Amino acid sequence: MHRSDNADMPELPEVEVTRLSLMHRIEGARVQAARLGKPLRWPLGVAPEHLVGGVVGPLRRRGKYLWMPLRSGDRDGGLLLHLGMSGSLRFEATLPPPGPHDHFELETDQGTLRLNDPRRFGAVVWSDGLDCAPAATRLARLGVEPLERGFSASVLHEGLRGRRVAIKQALLAGDVVVGVGNIYCSEALFEAGIDPETPAQQLDPAQCARLVTSVQDVLRRALNAGGSTLRNFRDAHGMGGAFQSMARVYDRAGQPCLRCTTPIRRTVQGQRATYFCPFCQRR
Repeated sequence: MHRSDNADMPELPEVEVTRLSLMHRIEGARVQAARLGKPLRWPLGVAPEHLVGGVVGPLRRRGKYLWMPLRSGDRDGGLLLHLGMSGSLRFEATLPPPGPHDHFELETDQGTLRLNDPRRFGAVVWSDGLDCAPAATRLARLGVEPLERGFSASVLHEGLRGRRVAIKQALLAGDVVVGVGNIYCSEALFEAGIDPETPAQQLDPAQCARLVTSVQDVLRRALNAGGSTLRNFRDAHGMGGAFQSMARVYDRAGQPCLRCTTPIRRTVQGQRATYFCPFCQRR
């Protein structure tokens, strides 16, 4: 196990699992109080009292961000939330007293929402709307959503044109397709039979088609499994994910490939661990 890889960063499946576990319970809740702990990645941008009286609207996700609308009279806006590298949200009618890693609480008439983030790379930021700064600025460079119709072989092929970086790093960058994190990149490239160090611009249309299908299949399996939990991630019910136990290459260095029995290899790309089968993913 290589836990120093920081691989437990919540990615698209974990953020979507969080949204699904929250949305029906918190929508319509009225904010009664907001509390801040230690500083997070970015400041809230308003006094906590600014949130009081706001009614929570339908939760949305864009990439690894959650958007929580808050409406109060003629004042619209909302909170843009990011779970960083180690964050998780919990929503319950009652919660124990906050601990040293609990850095934001939103108390409502339906329960308390709490952000736990040991490494404090997460964020809760007020924005007057998704089309206003800072939300619009944070979301402006995100690529297409991988589980929506906009993600296709032609879109991927065009997005990789002229990119000399390795395909895994191009996927992780998030400006072509968003939210395909480290675990899921390794798994999708294995499923597609593509060497993770292949220069992105060298993928042909057939490889792009296979990779699109693989990315979508892997992410859907991850969603069905509740995401991945290696250390910190929990959904809003406090439940961990199980996808890591289904991985075919990730964190299996030295173990036989489940297709061909060749030992799985581990390498490092851009400071992130990559796992692959040197036989099934030959260039």
